[in-house]
Amino acid sequence: MKSPVKKIAAIHDLSGYGRSSLTVVMPVLSAMGIYVCPLPTAILSTNSSFSNFHFADMTEHMRPIMAHWKQLGLHFDGIYSGFLGSPEQTIIVADFIRDFSQPDSLIMVDPVLGDNGQLYETFDSKMIKSMQKLICSAKIITPNLTEACFLLDEPYNPEAGIDTIKDYALRLAQKGPETVIITSVPGDGGHSAVIAWDANDKRFWKTGCHYLPAEYPGTGDTFSSVICGSILQGDSLPIALDRAVHFVSYGVRATFGYEHDAREGILQERILRSLDTPVQISSYELMG
Repeated sequence: MKSPVKKIAAIHDLSGYGRSSLTVVMPVLSAMGIYVCPLPTAILSTNSSFSNFHFADMTEHMRPIMAHWKQLGLHFDGIYSGFLGSPEQTIIVADFIRDFSQPDSLIMVDPVLGDNGQLYETFDSKMIKSMQKLICSAKIITPNLTEACFLLDEPYNPEAGIDTIKDYALRLAQKGPETVIITSVPGDGGHSAVIAWDANDKRFWKTGCHYLPAEYPGTGDTFSSVICGSILQGDSLPIALDRAVHFVSYGVRATFGYEHDAREGILQERILRSLDTPVQISSYELMG
């Protein structure tokens, strides 16, 4: 029986407090009309911005959950993975993609590894190697600049030029993904950008955004979730980029003016309804 709504498996960690991962992914995609089926990779008392958080590894539970879903004969219109706690979990996700996807399923991997030139403290070189293998199974990947460098075994350069970023995107696409979206690309005058390569129509796209002096956990999860929902809704890649960049920017601006603990993430509850507004093309560029 065909479902009246698109259905996606979201393979991420779950934090009880602080908006990130599944507590971002589920409301965003639900607001976009997508039925989200979570498969937690870990359960945390808070997101990792808080100290002394409790961490429960869900690795041993993931395959039994998958086995039950296989008994039910489930398949998904989309499969979307984010934070994975170990190389073993990357193998589990690759198996999940093999067992639960259909030929036209959207397979998106957000290769969470690090930021600002550094690996996250729970990861090592084995995790990089494992993620390099996993992205070969994806149709869309959304690394930030740091993660793109790790995936390509390149040294991190925070001042990398556009030609370098485009080269990274092309090389990552050669590993299998049809679409490579690189975030946190440095720009001029306090701006940053997102650059995407569509291997199907051989075009680069760019969307810029203004910088505010604030950092909130979960914004990468928010960005990737809007990309995922937009593509599942039938949006083109540049429209999806535009919607994702502007939704995150809107969320940061909606949060920045309040006396708010940044560790809690952006105030997404105040802006989720904006995902229902008509698409307004405003800032994407076709690059040569």
